[in-house]
Amino acid sequence: MKFIVSSTALFSHLQAISRVINSKNSLPILDCFLIKLQDGTLSMTASDNETTLSTSIEVSDYEEDGRFAVSSKTLLEALKEIPEQPLSFQINSSNLEITVQYQNGKYSLMGQSADEYPQAPELNEGAVQVVMGADILTTGINRSLFATADDELRPVMNGIYFDITTEDITLVASDGHKLVRNRTYAAHGEEKAAFILPKKPANLLKNLLPKEQGDVQIGFDDRNATFTLENYRMVCRLIEGRYPNYNSVIPQNNPHKAIIDRASFISALRRVSVFSSQASSLIKLSLSENMMKISAQDIDFSTSAEESQICQYDGNAMSIGFKSSFLIDILNNIASQNVIIELADPSRAGVVVPEEQEENEDLLMLLMPMMLND
Repeated sequence: MKFIVSSTALFSHLQAISRVINSKNSLPILDCFLIKLQDGTLSMTASDNETTLSTSIEVSDYEEDGRFAVSSKTLLEALKEIPEQPLSFQINSSNLEITVQYQNGKYSLMGQSADEYPQAPELNEGAVQVVMGADILTTGINRSLFATADDELRPVMNGIYFDITTEDITLVASDGHKLVRNRTYAAHGEEKAAFILPKKPANLLKNLLPKEQGDVQIGFDDRNATFTLENYRMVCRLIEGRYPNYNSVIPQNNPHKAIIDRASFISALRRVSVFSSQASSLIKLSLSENMMKISAQDIDFSTSAEESQICQYDGNAMSIGFKSSFLIDILNNIASQNVIIELADPSRAGVVVPEEQEENEDLLMLLMPMMLND
């Protein structure tokens, strides 16, 4: 088995799929890439037994189809220092010895049998199919991922919930303290359906999607999902279980609305939060006519800070407490210049939305309040 391939093309594709591989694997074969040559197309696969990521490139001067597994760490380290040039691979099918020849030298390493490599599961016949633009999916994942939980007792909260209807697709994430609801009208399904995407494959997509163009084909059944991109294909196990009714926790009537410059608000929060209690990170927002006072104190160390920011507000004077790091996270994941903070009373969740929604989108973020000491 022989083929010639571009060194940089091979390295970039292998590096992209290598993010799937765990540092410790239950099966030793999962430390390897699965490489398959068929009709001049070189397919490369990496897996952790729950998520499988594959990609392919065209090769030249190939002889004899075949497949083998090779240590991912060894191959990546060996290719990392080779500048752009053709690499000649020769694989001895009897003992799986691999010889890689490049401009000034050669590598020799041992492969492993591809038969041991676990196969990615196939979807059921009745699998749901959905198409989303790569840019729309990227935006949805980027905005939602930070709000997912790390909760062993409620695994359904540890992923992004895709709520699909015939009119729109909504991506939801929540850890019980904060919630993101990102709805897009630029994509929809043929029927009502839903699935929960775990955090690891969501992170993999977050890294892959910015380099992709066109549409992403999503297929899923009750256990697995496939994401087919222009250059990559991912198969992953889904989180099983029923996602909570996220709409029921979003307060509907919020009479108090403050409009504030997002960037200056973040800067003020960062400055003031330095003086908050390390245990709680509590900051207090005190609203009065066209003014917001941001304050924090740490009684244990006798430190405090307060700062005033101009905002548009004409409701009743009120004060509400939030965890500063959560509020900063939410503001960092909104793109508009100004944000609207909608409040009902200090005991109910605050809703943060961009002043100007992007086309075909409806973005809402929610943050639970903290009890104020006074």
